[in-house]
Amino acid sequence: MAKVISLVNQKGGVGKTTTSINLAAALGKENKKVLLIDLDPQSNATTGLGLNSNDFEHDIYEVITGRCSIEEAIKKTNFDNLAIIPSTLNLAGIDVEFVKRMLEDNTFHQNEQLKNAINEIRHIFDFIIIDCQPSLGLGTMNALVASDSVIIPVQCEFYALDGITQLLNSIIMVQSGMNPSLAIEGVLLTMLDGRTNIGLEVIEEIRRYFKDKVFNTIIPRLVRLVEAPSHGKPINEYDPTSRATEAYHNLAREVIERNGN
Repeated sequence: MAKVISLVNQKGGVGKTTTSINLAAALGKENKKVLLIDLDPQSNATTGLGLNSNDFEHDIYEVITGRCSIEEAIKKTNFDNLAIIPSTLNLAGIDVEFVKRMLEDNTFHQNEQLKNAINEIRHIFDFIIIDCQPSLGLGTMNALVASDSVIIPVQCEFYALDGITQLLNSIIMVQSGMNPSLAIEGVLLTMLDGRTNIGLEVIEEIRRYFKDKVFNTIIPRLVRLVEAPSHGKPINEYDPTSRATEAYHNLAREVIERNGN
């Protein structure tokens, strides 16, 4: 059965989508069957793997609103062992639609729609990675309820811990009722600029705060990593010799080791 991991941080610009794409691709290179779910209306994970709306018939919005089955929405990519359920701007209306459906049907569980869908295909994959939007709205709540664990990307910059308390409170709320088994897979340090002292200070602060939950792998700030999505490729395909490629493969191995695979 697949391990379902959400990438969550309501703060934007922390490397969440970059990590979702490249962790998924690196796990695929490790011979794991991987599904990436793009749960962000901005669709950056979708375009980052070279897809546009002309390349698929169904998206994650249709899945969680019951307009199609989850298997119909799975799209193979050009990369090893990696499939995706794409996103479109339609997903931006999910909060309004779910509230309307709750008013019309008091048996409708707005936070469990993604979980119910994923349960149908967990047996197909080794890992399911969910790229969440930078908010704590209904989409992210669906991801937290559907997930076994979360990875929290934190950038190695000033104000790195901004909003983390709110995120942790949301995780605790989900653990207390809707998904008691939800765990923190790990905290991932991203965007490290080794030329500055602030990055090293943030690393110390994060490790003091989260202790052994922090991954050993640190993702560097590199131009090649920023360029890769515009070419529709994960970094291990765009630049196989990049330090970022090595970092994400190390992260994939950490995730595999933590899950005993």
